[in-house]
Amino acid sequence: MKKILSLVMAVLMLATFALAEDDRAALDYQPLKELTAQYGFVIGAPMSASDLGNFNYRKLLIHHFDTITCTNEMKAYSLLDQRASQQSEDGMPRMNFTTADKMVKFAADNGLKVRGHVLVWDAYMTPWFFHVDYDVNKPIADAETLKARMKSYIEQVVTHFETNFPGVVYCWDVVNEAVGDNAGEYMPDDPRHVRTKRNGQPNPFYEYIGPDYVELAFLYTRDVVDALGADIKLFYNDYNALYDGKRAAIKALMISINSYAKDENGNYRKLADGVGMQGYIGGYGTQSGCFSSNDVNLVRKSIKEYADLGLEVQVTEMSLRNYEQDKNPQHASFYGKMFEVFCTANNGEDNPLTCVAIWGLLDCNNLPKSHYTWKLNGPYCGLFTLKLKVKDSFKTIYTQMGGK
Repeated sequence: MKKILSLVMAVLMLATFALAEDDRAALDYQPLKELTAQYGFVIGAPMSASDLGNFNYRKLLIHHFDTITCTNEMKAYSLLDQRASQQSEDGMPRMNFTTADKMVKFAADNGLKVRGHVLVWDAYMTPWFFHVDYDVNKPIADAETLKARMKSYIEQVVTHFETNFPGVVYCWDVVNEAVGDNAGEYMPDDPRHVRTKRNGQPNPFYEYIGPDYVELAFLYTRDVVDALGADIKLFYNDYNALYDGKRAAIKALMISINSYAKDENGNYRKLADGVGMQGYIGGYGTQSGCFSSNDVNLVRKSIKEYADLGLEVQVTEMSLRNYEQDKNPQHASFYGKMFEVFCTANNGEDNPLTCVAIWGLLDCNNLPKSHYTWKLNGPYCGLFTLKLKVKDSFKTIYTQMGGK
């Protein structure tokens, strides 16, 4: 029995040592954040609540990255508390910040900033938010009540994080994915293409609050940021933001946002600071369409066109898709081409690109092909393997940026 126990202990010690070796290998490299700083932008990574329990992943974030984005935990459907909302004395919504606070505290304790993601998003929004007494069995509340709820929600959330973790949440995606993609998802005479429907279902913010709900959300957020005296940048975030048709609609929306409200001198207030370009690039669920040089050119073009409106640009959810392991060399080359665009976007005087946040940071080849993340990111999308070993995609951009 003693020999068996000794053998088990030896195996466990070897496994632990191997894991530590993998971790040290990734941490042996000069931090990516030091390299991207030379080119004028910060680099970010995703974090979920479960990642808080992953020691090696936490160390990877602390070593290589400037900023994290909570994948779901700062979204309204994660924060809103129905019972507390129903019991609130002023009739305004109430939130449960327990999980989000743990994640933002981790960032604060380790010198990381947080991209706030996201204040207003129609997808997966809790239906009871729009009903009288927050009860789906009662009618939809009137528009003025819903505007007051949205305003209060934004004020409470932004104030909570800035008060409890001053300066940590350095920007917010104020509104997410509000621009429709196809005819029938927006009014044909609306150059902003603000979606009236998603997947055939009505957009509740548009239907119940009004067609200017995006502009209102930015106005409410700008007002609370100004009242707090906080240095928080405000972004509109969307997918397919690099493609011509959608880019044109997003540009029209940004112009509308920044010409929506005036100050006491009659000048338009700049409510939005920038555009978040989600970087899901390549065929969705298929290798076809991956590694397209045209996509590289479109990213370059889009950064310039948004910058020409006086806007910052952040690549907010980048997954350079790859569905076949034997295509890893091509994936690494494509990563290098994309980072060449990022590293030449700023010239020291005009620096429109302020962040590249990588969403597909790790491979996800442990998931079934039917899984949403497998299709969304691609199983071999990562800079690192599931065991946090560096891949050629990491080495390519590391060397390209002058890593030692």
